[in-house]
Amino acid sequence: MTTVVPISEEDPALAVVRFTSELAWADAGAEVAEPQVNRLYVEAQECMVMGRWLDLTSLILTSADLIFSKVSEKDLECIFTVICNLVIKPESPDESLEISKLISTKITQQPDDRPALRLKILFNLYNLLENPYSRFHVYMKALNLAVSGKVTEYIVPSFKMIESFLKEWNIGVQDQRELFISIANVLKENKSSARESFKFLTKYLATFSGEDAYTMSEAKEEAVRTIIEFVKAPEMFQCDLLDMPAVGQLEKDAKYALVYQLLKIFLPQRLDAYLEFQAANSTLLKSYGLVHEDCIAKMRLISLVDLASDESGEIPYALIRDTLRINDDEVELWVVKAITAKLIDCKMDQMNQVVVVSRCTERAFGQKQWLALRGKLATWRGNIANVISTIQANKITEDSAQAVQGLMIR
Repeated sequence: MTTVVPISEEDPALAVVRFTSELAWADAGAEVAEPQVNRLYVEAQECMVMGRWLDLTSLILTSADLIFSKVSEKDLECIFTVICNLVIKPESPDESLEISKLISTKITQQPDDRPALRLKILFNLYNLLENPYSRFHVYMKALNLAVSGKVTEYIVPSFKMIESFLKEWNIGVQDQRELFISIANVLKENKSSARESFKFLTKYLATFSGEDAYTMSEAKEEAVRTIIEFVKAPEMFQCDLLDMPAVGQLEKDAKYALVYQLLKIFLPQRLDAYLEFQAANSTLLKSYGLVHEDCIAKMRLISLVDLASDESGEIPYALIRDTLRINDDEVELWVVKAITAKLIDCKMDQMNQVVVVSRCTERAFGQKQWLALRGKLATWRGNIANVISTIQANKITEDSAQAVQGLMIR
């Protein structure tokens, strides 16, 4: 037989049980409602006395859908604040996780009904949790709710903290993949910058290093999507996709080999290669929503960068004209576009009809670029060492001269 411990003031959880059960049985009449309310109330008391917090949570949530349809937002927030606080009651992290799963699942069942409020409740639940994996689980529920309820603007700001979240959650590869794809989808839905969506797609693809062929095949569709997003984005000119195994598997794929070939054109090749590809595969490009004129514009800038990296500091106007397939009077316009996009730093020598380049952006940063950077760092280190040696030698000479002068004075 269960002994109910009397308390001077009604516990908030019991008050919520009483309120929700009265609401649930309101239409049944007092004779039917009162015994049912009392039964649920006593059952809730028993759960509290015996420390059965998961059962108590389940009991309270039974009428959750009814609560959302009949209670004001202010009262709803208060009720769920009490319910969410049940996650801190158990001593077992596993039970706390199960309670958080129960609450978050119930909240996300009808995402179209007051989605912003439901999202706020999930955030409150997240902040109450101490177990890292419980927090990750609730965050993923919030992501899915934001998409389904079309309130992604409320969760996008949290993406800036994903790196610190990942350190805290310490989740496995499969969970990371789910997270990165979900965020990329949210950013696409939210019409955020293509660069941000692309960043999380590449994070997803990067998790497939060293996987077997069967597992790697999971990433094919997303690899294609990432390539197309890179080609479409007018402000993106650099990426490391060619170094990723998840992308490399497309090279010999019967369905997606041409998409891989397109990527190879937009990274190491020039406009003439794109025009040749487009002439043979115009239908393919249209099927992926690629606009020929936009691709030409991007390839002209890419080709100009390629010229800047190949030539010895100077690019003749005539070479730019021929490579970009433009008129003489358009050369300077395209150089200005490249400067505006921060792809190159240069000066235009109109007298000699050359562009003098001082810096250009690398189209890809792979092994070759790392080796070049290492060489530059070694050179800079040597130059600094020589400067330090010269300064030290001059200081020794100066000290010696001062010592001799001191002796002469004496």
